[in-house]
Amino acid sequence: MNKTFSLLPEAASNLATQIDDLMTAEMLFSVFFTALIFVTVFVFAMKYRRRSAEDRPPHIHGSLLLELAWSLIPFAMILGFFVWGANIYFRAYATPQPDAMEIFVTGKQWMWKVQHPEGQREINELHLPLGRQVKFTMISEDVIHSFFIPAFRLKKDVIPGRYTSYYVTPTKLGDYHLFCAEYCGTQHSGMIGTVHVMQPTEYAKWAGGGDESMTARGEALFNQYGCSTCHLPDGKGRGPSLVGVYGSTVKLQGGKTLKADDAYIRESVLNPRSKIVDTYAAIMPTFQGQISEEGLLQIIAYVKSLEKEEGEQQ
Repeated sequence: MNKTFSLLPEAASNLATQIDDLMTAEMLFSVFFTALIFVTVFVFAMKYRRRSAEDRPPHIHGSLLLELAWSLIPFAMILGFFVWGANIYFRAYATPQPDAMEIFVTGKQWMWKVQHPEGQREINELHLPLGRQVKFTMISEDVIHSFFIPAFRLKKDVIPGRYTSYYVTPTKLGDYHLFCAEYCGTQHSGMIGTVHVMQPTEYAKWAGGGDESMTARGEALFNQYGCSTCHLPDGKGRGPSLVGVYGSTVKLQGGKTLKADDAYIRESVLNPRSKIVDTYAAIMPTFQGQISEEGLLQIIAYVKSLEKEEGEQQ
């Protein structure tokens, strides 16, 4: 199938066209002022060149109005680009829609490992439903990677030890390239994949083919490592109850408080003595090196499900 030549990849997300418009405007702005400055310098150089050794150019007084104009007008235009770009940025990181789905990405030399809540897992492949907002929650197992889907105009660093996220809504069916845009080692150029944007009904059928959901895998790990013997649902165990903890405010020893989010749960598993819950002793062992980043994401999914169950009980 013949395609029209284009300098840019296909625009296949809700933000792609907006980002393209901004980039095009900035390029035209740069070309216009580059040409204007070049032509002005050339004309002035020819008009006011020294024609003989006896030439004595007249003294020219400066124009304050002209100097203000060529300073303030470009400044206002550049400020306009800043506001335009900031508006797109805030849209990209706005509060997700109620029906947004979350997909978990783990970067590792040299592959992308993807987990879907329903249980499907992929390597260097990513299936997405058309027209539904997606939140990518990402982390690296080794070095810094960069999750880049050119058709979505999406590029986000994937960092070891810290979760990063990004929201996007696919708007066009098709298969698109997935790259790592951060040099991450000798096989960096091979850290590529394919994104498949599908009709919602086809995606639902595909996603339903997983063996176990992330929540079920997380519960299995929770029991395998003995977490269930201390974190009892009624709060009478040696550790605090995790029912309803996700998204809540946790009081720590010393009077400090924090919100229980993905990062807090991950840190509590790997470095449990860094933030000790008030009224509880620092007896939890570390699981550093025992649970993979994928396993941690599964445990977090399980803890989130406990929060949902509590909401249903109420």
